[in-house]
Amino acid sequence: MTDPHTDSRPNAPPGALFRLAQRLFLFKARITRGMTLGVRGVVLDDHNRVFLVRHSYVAGWHLPGGGVEPGETLQDALAKELREEGNIMLQAPGVLLSMYFNRLASSRDHVAVFVVRDFHQTAPRGADHEIVEAGFYPIDTLPPATTEGTRRRIAEALGQRQPDGIW
Repeated sequence: MTDPHTDSRPNAPPGALFRLAQRLFLFKARITRGMTLGVRGVVLDDHNRVFLVRHSYVAGWHLPGGGVEPGETLQDALAKELREEGNIMLQAPGVLLSMYFNRLASSRDHVAVFVVRDFHQTAPRGADHEIVEAGFYPIDTLPPATTEGTRRRIAEALGQRQPDGIW
């Protein structure tokens, strides 16, 4: 019997039922949770490229990251998310760029963004139920669907604009 949440084709996107369940979970979380805190990393390599991910449950290309769990430090959360979303292992702590109010997600969502330059990637990140695509992209030719917030964070990390505190 086949699992209704997956497709037998390699790197196939998750099924519609799975995507709907994820969206319902995120909607419920927005309504029932108090303030949320997340982390994202502007991971820059030696070739002036930035690591981006494309998720199965939200449109566009984004910086890797996720929620901070109870009892977890921001650095621990950053290391965990980079490992999970990009097979990226920190060699040194990320440098805090700024804190942001993410009004697009909810009226209670905040994100700490770190600049990461000291890392190694154990292997390229393959697709799964959460991450459809991931990789390093030249900062001057980002994928067209890169979100505006992601573009602003990259420009801030490169010193091309001042952080404004709003995602």
